[in-house]
Amino acid sequence: MSVLIESLCVVLEAEAVLAKFPGGFEGLAASLPPGTFCADGELVRVGFMREPDALEFIARLEQAGFVASPGAHDADLVLADVSRGLLAPCAWAEFTRVSWSCAPLGPVAICKRPGAPNEPIFTPDGWEYQTSLSKPPEWVM
Repeated sequence: MSVLIESLCVVLEAEAVLAKFPGGFEGLAASLPPGTFCADGELVRVGFMREPDALEFIARLEQAGFVASPGAHDADLVLADVSRGLLAPCAWAEFTRVSWSCAPLGPVAICKRPGAPNEPIFTPDGWEYQTSLSKPPEWVM
C-alpha cells in the first residue's frame, strides 16, 4: 500500500496522526483544503504546491506535538518532493516511482512503508490522472 506523491507532500505516520491530531484522520482531513489529503492506513499524505505552505503546516503540526526534526529517529513526518524524493532520512518511509495502470503515460511517485507492496496506491478524493500533476504536460509528449 502506498500514497501518491505530487509536487511537495508532508508524509506522516498514521499512528502519530491518530495519537496527536485532534480528531485523528477525520480531524486532519477536515482541516485541509479538498484534494490534498490521502491515507493508506499506515501513511498519511498532505500535498502542497509551495514549500512555504508545507513548512507552515509542519509548524502547525509541531504545535500539536508532532516531532518534525529532519532525520530524527523519532520524527513523525518527512517531506517528499516529487523530483528529489524524501528530503531527510526516514526509517519508516521510502520513496519510489512505479508504473501504474491508472497512469498510462509514465511512472508515478509514491511513498510507502519499506517492504510494503506498491499497490494499492491511495490518492486524494476526486483525483483523476488526466487532470493531475502526475500526467506529463502535452509539450513533453
